[in-house]
Amino acid sequence: MLKQSLIEQARAEGFDACKICLPTAIPQVPARLGAFLENGYHGQMAWMEKRVEWRGNPAALWPQARSVIMLAESYTPEHDPLDILQQPDRAAISVYAQNKDYHDLVKKRLKRLARWLIAQAGGEVKVFVDTAPVAEKPLGQAAGLGWQGKHTNLVSRDLGSWFFLGSIFTTLELPEDRAEVDHCGSCTACQDVCPTGAFPAPYQLDARRCISYLTIEHHGPVPEDLRGLMGNRIYGCDDCLAACPWNKFAIEAREIRYGARPELLSPDLAALAVLDDTGFRAFFSGSPIKRIGRDRFVRNVLYAIGNSGQPRLQPIARDLCQDPDATVADAARWAVKRLDKM
Repeated sequence: MLKQSLIEQARAEGFDACKICLPTAIPQVPARLGAFLENGYHGQMAWMEKRVEWRGNPAALWPQARSVIMLAESYTPEHDPLDILQQPDRAAISVYAQNKDYHDLVKKRLKRLARWLIAQAGGEVKVFVDTAPVAEKPLGQAAGLGWQGKHTNLVSRDLGSWFFLGSIFTTLELPEDRAEVDHCGSCTACQDVCPTGAFPAPYQLDARRCISYLTIEHHGPVPEDLRGLMGNRIYGCDDCLAACPWNKFAIEAREIRYGARPELLSPDLAALAVLDDTGFRAFFSGSPIKRIGRDRFVRNVLYAIGNSGQPRLQPIARDLCQDPDATVADAARWAVKRLDKM
């Protein structure tokens, strides 16, 4: 049977789960997306307002598609990602960004699997991994990979919270799987742990208050009332994922390139703050962190320095008060002033 062979091949390529749904399986998404945008929860992510019809309706993205193959790949960390938050002079980097860029790794697997499918059954395919207007999380739930938890991320009874998603759209008609149902129950752990209160209600995220958004997507100075809440998180935030009790079922990552580079487990804020553009690009070569550029990165590091309570870091911040980038200079002045008060 083609589907069973597909699942076996997906496992051989490194994926931990493979499920199928119809492109029309998420009729609820347009209304939810519309409300999200209307509330302004997307912040500066203007790209979310573009191609709304594609993002809300996979069938419109590629009308010829008859099936969507959803795939999950675990990146479960070997360490507790919340431990670093107790080391204020060290930088907290989101688990997914502590080594190679997952976009590259997952996409290569998707392409190999797609080529195998064509060789076996013909048809046409398109592959996506977080780089196109595809509603991957709702599709993941529709296919049965997991459900969107109260933090809006996908949660699996078998994989926990730590997994990447990829999709293959195909013109082949494949038997779909049963959608997963919500298993959050009365638990509010993910909402309770959020340091900035980014969840206005269960299953709703205001990205404008989300540290992942603030450190990665937000251009310019971060609002001052949020800077102190960011702690030492300089790229992304794992708090809501790490708090989920379903992680007791998470499986270990099979891809060694998802394991943390030792120098990114608890890097010294002082060393990161002095990186120039060349040094930044070299240090984060092959990493998703490279995408945000030196200026936004150092801005984040300076907020962490301001939150560190470490007077020894004040001279580093002071040296950056005249940085050519206005946002970096503003962050440096804020850090100096904040350390003065501690």
